[in-house]
Amino acid sequence: MGRLARLLDLPRPRLSSLRTTFAVSFAAVTAAVTILVGIVSYSSAARLVRVDQQSVFTQVVQDVQDEVRRYDRTPEDFSSSRPGHEVVRPSRTDVQVLGPHGQIVDHGSPVLPVTAKDRALAASRTEGRTAEYKDVVVASDVYRIATVALGDGRGAVQVAQEFSDTEDLLRALQQRTLVLMGVVVIAAGLCGWWLARRITRRLVILTSAAEDVARTRQLGIEVPVTGYDEVGRLGRSFDHMLGRLAQSEEDQRRLVQDAGHELRTPLTSLRTNISLLRRIDELPPATREELVADLTQEARELTDLVNELVDLAAGQSDTEPPQRVDLADIAEDVAGAARRRTGRTVVVRASGDTTAEGRPGMLQRALSNLVENAAKFDRGGREPIEISVAGPARPGPVRVEVLDRGPGISEGDLIRIFDRFYRAADARSLPGSGLGLSIVREVALAHGGAPFAFRRTGGGSVIGFTVGVDRDRDRGHHDTGGAPNGARGGS
Repeated sequence: MGRLARLLDLPRPRLSSLRTTFAVSFAAVTAAVTILVGIVSYSSAARLVRVDQQSVFTQVVQDVQDEVRRYDRTPEDFSSSRPGHEVVRPSRTDVQVLGPHGQIVDHGSPVLPVTAKDRALAASRTEGRTAEYKDVVVASDVYRIATVALGDGRGAVQVAQEFSDTEDLLRALQQRTLVLMGVVVIAAGLCGWWLARRITRRLVILTSAAEDVARTRQLGIEVPVTGYDEVGRLGRSFDHMLGRLAQSEEDQRRLVQDAGHELRTPLTSLRTNISLLRRIDELPPATREELVADLTQEARELTDLVNELVDLAAGQSDTEPPQRVDLADIAEDVAGAARRRTGRTVVVRASGDTTAEGRPGMLQRALSNLVENAAKFDRGGREPIEISVAGPARPGPVRVEVLDRGPGISEGDLIRIFDRFYRAADARSLPGSGLGLSIVREVALAHGGAPFAFRRTGGGSVIGFTVGVDRDRDRGHHDTGGAPNGARGGS
């Protein structure tokens, strides 16, 4: 039992590649089917041949029996020299005539053996009595023999059919069948290898591409796979996946670079002010107060920057499960929080079907950034901040807008207001990191939409985004709404 267990634990041989596996499997299945068909065909053919030979021999013996029973026949009547009796001498049949005492009157070719039973039949008084023998060896050939009595002691007729030539024919057929099966199996193996090579060629390309990515860590490798079958779909999905990974890697790289750049300024200022703390006892009281106020402000700005970086990274992770949300309800929640925080009047207008598939936390964060941006740049404003949520009249995106009466921004800065850390010239003196609108952009793109901004008629700006557009659209597109002037940048 222990030895058997060790044998069962031995590693099983594995085929080296999918191409080899496919070719061997194809050849194995073809071989099994060919062998099965060959065996069944040979068995059926052999059986038919043997049955046919047996029926021919039986018919010849029956003809001889009918002949001797119907007519009084003598051995001379069955002699090979007597014309007109071909009925008992068909092709591939040997006939030998015996006299009254069992002696050979007309020998066959070859001469058939005469037994005591045959002599008894030759002397029999009853015509048509028959004795049959199977597998009789005559001159190294195998025969089946039947001896028919002529009756009244006149002799007997021996009819023999060679059996070995039929078996020789069947053996030749068997050999040819085996050769044919071998040829079919070899051809199936070659055909399977060619077919496997053709089918797996694109899989080999995909494998090489994956290995190149793993070896070089370069995600920009192009996958040259064509076709519309499963392999083609796999290739396109793999190529799309590499593109998404490359874009994600590029986004992370830019985020780290931009964050490092933006963090240098507050950190440098903090180091400078901290170095002054060593001489704080030497400073006048007014300077001390100013130094503490600067440290507090810089710490607050650094905290806000870190929080917005975390929000931006969380928005890119897409970990929040999507669900059916009502953007009008989200707008009401954001408006209520903005009223309590800023004391400003915030009005929500909703029309049409405002429901969409989305992540509520991300959408609320984006809309909060827009409202905070409007409140920050419209400080002291008396008119309300408006939130508009408009559902489509026909299948299309839901449009979310925040309208204010702020100062706006120059047209040259319009195309950059959704870039990370970008702040317009007139906004650099205000608190903020420049990440608020970039978070809006990421949220809009994650929901298959796009951000937009344009000048509001009568002064102010309109900044918003859409939800529900085809997600495969150009991720770099910004809808400016066709307005002549831009909205305010920064956050």
